[in-house]
Amino acid sequence: MRAAEIVGVHGIGQSRTSGEQLTRDWGKALGRGIKEFTDQPDRPATLRMPHWTSLLAKGTDRLGPQDDLYGASMTPAEEQFVAEALGDVVGPQDLAYAEEQPLAVLGPPKLWPPRITRLLMAYDHRFPGGGGRFFVQRMREVRSYLTEPNLAVKVRALVRDHVTPTTSVVIGHSLGSVIAYDLFRHEGDAGGRTPGDVPGPAVHTLITCGSPLGIPSVRRLMKIEDGDHLRLPEHIRWINVYDPDDVVTGGAGLRRVAPGLVDAAVRNGAGDPHSAVRYLRSEPVARAVAGGRP
Repeated sequence: MRAAEIVGVHGIGQSRTSGEQLTRDWGKALGRGIKEFTDQPDRPATLRMPHWTSLLAKGTDRLGPQDDLYGASMTPAEEQFVAEALGDVVGPQDLAYAEEQPLAVLGPPKLWPPRITRLLMAYDHRFPGGGGRFFVQRMREVRSYLTEPNLAVKVRALVRDHVTPTTSVVIGHSLGSVIAYDLFRHEGDAGGRTPGDVPGPAVHTLITCGSPLGIPSVRRLMKIEDGDHLRLPEHIRWINVYDPDDVVTGGAGLRRVAPGLVDAAVRNGAGDPHSAVRYLRSEPVARAVAGGRP
């Protein structure tokens, strides 16, 4: 059996590194998992990492026009999307708790509107540890990618250009999982390619890690109607790996919205449940890369 040839699609927050460094970090993590959890320790995967944040403005670490998505004020459209995303992942008990708390308890950036503050309280009630603000930042990044069509096309083209005729596996982390899934949805936006040829003729496995695709408001922004399922070509195996404590996933997998995939829960530790490296060195990812059951 040939070693897997992988294209990795990173998430946001990588503008201060390089494709070479990402390749080393991801490759080391994947190699560790393959060595520990599979019977192919001497068959390391090969990895290509398109550094798509190189398409952003020099020196920035964000997708939108703001210098700081964490503290910058929200446009009305952003506020609506973030509120919907938060509402998608909190329950009635969390909302009831938030309504009883004074707004000063949470203390997020004062530029954020009160209804976002309330929803953050509800989110942090469900996921203690202050992850709500991290969730908001990631949702703003997702929205920026999905609402800037020229940038999205450039990102997909850069990722696709790293896929060779022998690439067999695509791995996407965080926003990278949205980009990776988008490669299969936009088969006609690259000249000279035919349906089924994207992202590559030999690709047989998609692995998503820490994905926000399970959040209904994210799918709506992708023009996927409520009740519609996420789908890939029949020959593509899809493994989704998530940590129940990962705030970006809302603590849930994708099986309910993508019936054909395999969900695999992992525990990345309390320090950083959303960590790309921790996902990549996990047993489900190692087994999926090696061609076995996750």
